[in-house]
Amino acid sequence: MADYVDIEQAKTLSGLRIVLPPGRPNPWGEALKGMCYVKKIPYTRVRKGMGYDAALQAWTSQSSAPVAIFDDERPRSTWIEQLYLVERLAPEPALIPTNIEDRTLLFGLSNEICGENGFGWSRRVMVLDATLTNPQSDDAARTFASYMGGKYGHNRLAAEAAPARVAQILRLLDTCLAQQHAAGRKFFIGDRLSALDIYWSTFAVMIQPLPPELCPIPEPLRTSFTNTDPVVAAAVTPALMAHRDFIYRQYLELPMDL
Repeated sequence: MADYVDIEQAKTLSGLRIVLPPGRPNPWGEALKGMCYVKKIPYTRVRKGMGYDAALQAWTSQSSAPVAIFDDERPRSTWIEQLYLVERLAPEPALIPTNIEDRTLLFGLSNEICGENGFGWSRRVMVLDATLTNPQSDDAARTFASYMGGKYGHNRLAAEAAPARVAQILRLLDTCLAQQHAAGRKFFIGDRLSALDIYWSTFAVMIQPLPPELCPIPEPLRTSFTNTDPVVAAAVTPALMAHRDFIYRQYLELPMDL
């Protein structure tokens, strides 16, 4: 496991600090780490406590991770704020296109992956629902899932709607990738790596984690992340998963350092 400092120590440091849950491939956190890796931005990892973290709440006025804090600037706890921060800290290689049409496409599709009710959000609702409805779930797992379910608006209607929403987003991403491949391009947008490639690759852990030698996580966590829903499975194409593998092999850190 990577080295982490606690929140009280992190407060005394300068530079970029990123609050993360250790040992778990939080897709929002892995995307932020991946962008820092591509841009060669150094940062200190800060440990988030399991569940509600009072120290994190006191420091950043919210209790979710990842959070990026640079020097004495305000904490940034949303994916879009974090993307703009790393672009400012290291403008090259740029992960936001300069062309306005491409830029609009990037933010629209990235929101479908990272945003509220998007791919990651909806898959998390599905994972939480599986724990809460499983009679074999232990008390600790149920308590954590109930807490997280409150943050993600878990209820019966949300859980029932989530697979179709995930599948819809997957089909959109696959269409975009197919159009790019038909034009002889390797990336989701234009002819170079963008934040969208990183977002899809890191969020794909919620469909199928990379093999254990590349993604060293406990087997129960791997099982919970691996999709078993037939509606979602029908929308996951070989091209999407091959793109995940290509981006990791060429641009992101392997094995994953959690």
